[in-house]
Amino acid sequence: MKILFALVAAAGLLGAADAKFGKPLTLKEPITVASLMAKPDDYAGKTVQVKGKIAAVCQAMGCWLELVNEDGQHVRLDGHNAGLEFPKDCSGKVAIAEGKFVKTMLSREDAIAEAKEYAKDTGKTFDESKVKARAAYSIEGTGAVLLN
Repeated sequence: MKILFALVAAAGLLGAADAKFGKPLTLKEPITVASLMAKPDDYAGKTVQVKGKIAAVCQAMGCWLELVNEDGQHVRLDGHNAGLEFPKDCSGKVAIAEGKFVKTMLSREDAIAEAKEYAKDTGKTFDESKVKARAAYSIEGTGAVLLN
């Protein structure tokens, strides 16, 4: 009976562990999505570690996460190039993600293509009339931890 209890307790502890993806995180402390997006050009081209709530995850391959804060600011973690594959049901969890912060200038056509893909992946409505050329910021992910 004691062995059975110990096995059940151990299984519970394993289930409560944080889930790690990709390479181990290297920076000491994460910043918030708000801090990152307050001055995104200051971080462009640098390795960042960001903590945020997962608002959306790629439903096709699990290759990206969208992290948000309480104010609705968001940043996408792209794990495709690093081979990261996140659980498709991890929305609502908190993640700490690390990688290179990238600024990309999108033409209107590129912004439309990105918005269509996002709408398809998330099931959200797409309205082409609201899409404009813009700077897009994302994290080329190297590693992430989903917190329990």
